[in-house]
Amino acid sequence: MPTSRIPYAELPGAVRHAVEDITGSPESLEPASDGLNSAIAVKLNSPKGAYFVKALPADHRWVRTQQREAAMAPYLDLVAPKLHARLTEGGWDVLVFEALEGHRADYAPNSPDLPIVVDLLRRIAGIQCPPVTLRCAEQRLQAYAGADELRYFAGDALLHTDLNNANVIVTGDRARVVDWGWATQGAPWLDAGYWVIWLIAAGHTPDSAEAWASLLPSWQAAHPRAVNAFAGANARMWADIGGAEPDAWTRRLIDASAAWRDYRGRNTEAELTEFS
Repeated sequence: MPTSRIPYAELPGAVRHAVEDITGSPESLEPASDGLNSAIAVKLNSPKGAYFVKALPADHRWVRTQQREAAMAPYLDLVAPKLHARLTEGGWDVLVFEALEGHRADYAPNSPDLPIVVDLLRRIAGIQCPPVTLRCAEQRLQAYAGADELRYFAGDALLHTDLNNANVIVTGDRARVVDWGWATQGAPWLDAGYWVIWLIAAGHTPDSAEAWASLLPSWQAAHPRAVNAFAGANARMWADIGGAEPDAWTRRLIDASAAWRDYRGRNTEAELTEFS
């Protein structure tokens, strides 16, 4: 379930004071409109600069995602915002990031942001999986794939796995990605596969989405049977997340993942022959 948002002013005074020892006194606050996992998510503007503050109660079941983000931050200089501090104060767990200036990536067909996101995924692929405890992709997907398919998802690559365009911020000709709380270790082509679903949700045909993924060397090396298994697992996962009455946002992902699964089922026989 989504976490209920509260205004920054409702944080306990001791927590706000600890934040503002880093950021300075806020001149303005801009609450984030997206995201489900943080009780506080706000851009804080002060004479010292712009910061992004996200926070959860220290006993929240998802606080582990913030702990993971903090542990990952030192290894992500080239692809993510700088983490200024992690604070544990007054029953809250707080992350203070630099605020990225730019716009959310546009994944629509013909968007000029698409090559920039390809470059971002190439840069992520160049980062060695850090010495941080991460879940493995085959663990995360074990409820949605057969035992004989899970082996396709295993690997030692660092993966973001949540390539919602709201997480990808484009500044000029470069992009960075926020929200590393679901960072995962797995097969190197999986982030391209996750991106395919978001591209379809943004209006691409499955063929067009895969054409963009194919610009990544890791995707070119993926076995078609592995991609088929991943498409099927994600279709089952999104249907499970949506339940009987999915909201409009989730419905887009249910439809996109199902469209990709069906496309893979119709069009991969020749691909399998060529790959073998």
